[in-house]
Amino acid sequence: MKFKIALIFLLYFSSLQLFSQELLPFVENYSKSDYSGDNQIWSVTQGNDKAMYFANNYYLLRYDGVKWEKYSLPNKTIIRSVMIDGDKIYTGSYKEFGYWYRENGKMFYVSISNKMKVFEDRENEEIWKIFKFKNKIHFQSFNGLYIYDSKKVEKIIFPFLVSYCFVVENQLLIASVFEGIYKLIDGKFYEIEGLSILKNNVIHGIEKYKNKTFYFTKKNGIFIEDNGKLNVWNNPLNDILKAGNINIAKFISNQKLIIGTANKGVFIYDLVANTYTNINRNNALMNNSILSVGLDSENDLWLGLDNGIAHIEVNSPISIFYDNSGILGSVYSVASIKNGYLMASNHGIFKYESKQLNLFPNTQGQGWDITKVNDNYVIGHNEGTFIFKNETLSKINLINGGWSFTKSSVNNSFLQANYSGIVLYNNSNDLNQNKVIGQLVKPIRYVAQNRRNEIWAADINRGLYRILYDDNFKTTLVDNITQRSKITNDFGVKIFEFRNEILFLINKSWYTYNSISNTLEDNQLFNKNFKNVSNIVSIDENKFLILQQGVLNAILFKNNKFIWSSIQEKYYKGKIINDNLKLYKTKNSYLLNLDDGFISLPLNFSLDKKPVIKIETFLNQNVIGDSVSIPYNSELKVHIISGVYGVKKPNLFYKINDKKQFSRVNNGVIVLSNLTSGTYNITIYINDGLDYKTVSTFNFAVKKPWYFSWYMLLLYIAIIALILYLYYKWNKMRYLQKLQLRDEELKHQKEILEIELKAVNELNTQQYEKHILELELKSKSSEVTGKSLSIAKQSEMIESIQEILDSDMDFNKSKSEIKKVIKINAINKHEWEIFETNLNQINDEFVISLAQKYPKLTPKDIKLCIYLKMNLSSKEIAPIMNISFRGVELHRYRLRKKFNLNQEDNLSKFLLTL
Repeated sequence: MKFKIALIFLLYFSSLQLFSQELLPFVENYSKSDYSGDNQIWSVTQGNDKAMYFANNYYLLRYDGVKWEKYSLPNKTIIRSVMIDGDKIYTGSYKEFGYWYRENGKMFYVSISNKMKVFEDRENEEIWKIFKFKNKIHFQSFNGLYIYDSKKVEKIIFPFLVSYCFVVENQLLIASVFEGIYKLIDGKFYEIEGLSILKNNVIHGIEKYKNKTFYFTKKNGIFIEDNGKLNVWNNPLNDILKAGNINIAKFISNQKLIIGTANKGVFIYDLVANTYTNINRNNALMNNSILSVGLDSENDLWLGLDNGIAHIEVNSPISIFYDNSGILGSVYSVASIKNGYLMASNHGIFKYESKQLNLFPNTQGQGWDITKVNDNYVIGHNEGTFIFKNETLSKINLINGGWSFTKSSVNNSFLQANYSGIVLYNNSNDLNQNKVIGQLVKPIRYVAQNRRNEIWAADINRGLYRILYDDNFKTTLVDNITQRSKITNDFGVKIFEFRNEILFLINKSWYTYNSISNTLEDNQLFNKNFKNVSNIVSIDENKFLILQQGVLNAILFKNNKFIWSSIQEKYYKGKIINDNLKLYKTKNSYLLNLDDGFISLPLNFSLDKKPVIKIETFLNQNVIGDSVSIPYNSELKVHIISGVYGVKKPNLFYKINDKKQFSRVNNGVIVLSNLTSGTYNITIYINDGLDYKTVSTFNFAVKKPWYFSWYMLLLYIAIIALILYLYYKWNKMRYLQKLQLRDEELKHQKEILEIELKAVNELNTQQYEKHILELELKSKSSEVTGKSLSIAKQSEMIESIQEILDSDMDFNKSKSEIKKVIKINAINKHEWEIFETNLNQINDEFVISLAQKYPKLTPKDIKLCIYLKMNLSSKEIAPIMNISFRGVELHRYRLRKKFNLNQEDNLSKFLLTL
C-alpha cells in the first residue's frame, strides 16, 4: 500500500565535527501492493516521456505519476537492469537483452540477443548493468561486455572477475574484484597505476567530482584520488559506510553525494556544509537495503529497495520533522529557537536541540500554544502558562488551558484565551502581571481586539461575545452577538484579523460587525473569494493560510488581489489536527504543526508556470485519441500526466463543456461514467494564483445508444409500420366481427323474442287454465259445502223423524209426517258420489302430503282428516261418515295417537299446518 510519511531527525552520528540536519526531506514510499510487482528493484531510471522505469525482478515497471504498469519478458526471466536511450527502454536479463517501446498506451518488447543469437546454450550470463559509451549501448554481465551499435553485437570477455563498469569522463573503467581498476581501449584492458590499494575490493561506484575521483568500495568505504594520489576519505562518515556496505553512490546537483548501503539505508551528504542525513527504516524507509538509485528531472531521488521504492524530494524547499517513536505525540504548536525548536504537544512541552528531543520537567499534559513575545516564548498549557526565557522554562500563572495568545491591535498588550475566560497582559516586558476579564466564566478559544476597551471572544463550543470594559478592567457588557444577529448555527466560531479588521467565520460563512446595528453582516469580499473554508490562520499582515475542502492554500494579498498558492495534499494528508492549525514564521519559511511533528513550508509566493502535460485517455485499458467517438455507457479514465513528481507538481483543475464550476484533478485522474450521448470537451486548467489558465484540452463524443442507431431506427420504423398494419387488420377484423356479432345478436334477439312471446303465451294459457281450475275448484268447493249442508239437513231430517217416532202420534199420522220430512230432505246417490269426488280433488295435495308423512293412515283416517281440516264438528262429521258421534270422537282419539299429539294440542290446527 502506498503511504506518504515524513522523516525524523538523525538517530546517530559519528563525531562532533558532523552536524545532522534537523529537518529532513519528504519521503514517499511505494510497496509492491501499490505497483503489484515483486520485492527487489534492481535498477531505476527516468524515460524521455518523464515516466519512471524500474527493473523489478520478473517485471518492468512503469510509473507516470498517475498509473502503475507492469510488463514481463517473453521468456519470463528476471530483469536486472534498465537504461533509457531516446524512446527506447533497454533492459537486461538472464541470457537476454533488448529494448521496449511504447505505442497506444502499452509497452512492446524487441529482443536483440535472440535476433542476433548472442548467447550460446552453455553460457550462464545475466546482464546487471546497461550504459551508453561512444554512441554504443553496452550490456554488462560479470563475465563480459556485449556492445550493440544498432546493427551488430560485439562480445568482449573479461580476463578477470569484475564488479561493474563505469564511464568516467571519456574513459570506460573496469572494476576488477581482485586485480584493481582497468580501462578498456579498443577491446584491450590496461591497468590504471597507483590504485593497487583497491585490489581485492568490490567496487560499487566510481564518480568524478571537482577533479577528484571517488572510489566507492562495498566494505572498505570511500577512497579519493587527487593529483594521482589515492587516499582513504578522511571523514567520520566513512567508518559508518564501511559497516553499512556501500551498494551504490552518485553525485547529484546542489553539491550532494548520495550513498546507498546494504543495511543502513541511504546517506545524503552535503559536500559544502559537511553534514549528512541518514534516511533508513528507523525514520522513513521500508527497509535499509538500497539496491539502486535514480534521479528524475527535478533532481529528486528514486531509491530501488530490497522491498519497494522510495521517492525522496532532496531538492524540495519543504522539509519535515517527524517523530515515529511516539514520545513527542501530536504537536499543537511549534516555534523556532536559537539552536532548535520548542514544541507544545499533547504529551507536554519539548525542546529539540543538538539532535536531542527532551521533555521539560513537570510539563506533562496538554500543551496548546507557543507565542514569541519579544525574545521570550509564552506557552499555554493545560496546567497554566509557562514562559521560556534565557534557555529556562518557568510558570507565570496557574490559569488552566491557554489556547491562544494574541496581540492587541490597539496597544502593546496581549490577550490569552483559556478554559475559564480571558486574561489580559498589559506589559509585554513583565508577563507576570495580568488581569482576568470578569463576568465571562466560559471556555474561550479565540480572542481579538481592534478597539480600545472592547474584546471579541469566541466560545470553544458556540457563541461569539462582544465584551466591553472600563479603564479599571471592570466588565461593563457581555453581549452574545450571534444570538443578537439571529445566527442559529454558531458552533465553532473562528476569529480572524485581516488588516486591522476583525472577521468571523461562522458555519463556513464570513461576517463582520456593524457597530450601528450592533449585529453581524455578511462580508462580501471573503464570502466571494473563500467559500467552504473550514479553518484559517494568519502568517503576517498580507499572508494567511486556509484549509479548504481538505487542501491547504497559502494566500497573498497584493495590489488588492488575493494570490493563491496551493500546497500539495501529500505533505500533510491525514496529519492535520482539526481546528488546531498553528503557524510560526521563521526567516525563510513558516512552520505548521502536524500529528507527531511539523512541516516547514516556503514563504515565497511564486506563481506557477504553465506546465507541459500529456493526456492519456483509456477506454477499456486501451488508449484513445482526441476527437474520437466512444460507445454509449462507457467509462473513460483521463490521465493528466505532468511528468513532475515533487514539489513542483502542478495543481490542476478541469471543466467539462464550459461549465461554471472548476473541479480539482485528484491524483491525476478524471473518471467519467454514465455519460449521455453527445460531444464533450474537457479543458485542463492551472491556477496561477490569480486566474485559471488553460493548459490543454481533450475532445470526444459519446455515440448514441445502440437502440438509437440508424439500423435500429429503421427497425423501429418497420416495427411501427407493422404495428399500424396489424392494428388496421385488427380493427377491420373487429369491424367484421362486430357486424357478424350484430347479425347474430339480432338473430338471437329475434329468437329470444319468439321464445319470450311463446313463453308469454304459454304462461297466459297456464294462467287461464289455472284460472279455470280455480273456478272449477271453487265450484266444487261450493258443491262440497252444499253437500255438507245437505248432509247436515239429512241429519236434521233424521232427528226430525226420530222426534216424530218418539211422539204420541198415531201410526198413520206419524207415517205421513215421516214421508213428508223424507221428501223434503231427500238426497240422491249421484249427489253423494259427486260430493266425495269433489272433496278429494280439492284436498288432493293435502291427501298426498298426509299419506307421505304418515303412510299408516287408513282411507277412513284420511277422510276424517279432510273433514277436520274443513273445521267440521264431530256432530257434523258423524252423519257424513255414517257413524255415531261417539264413533267420531273415538276415531279422533286414535288419530291423535298416530300423530303423537299431546292432550293440549288442537288436532284441527295441526292438520292445517300440514
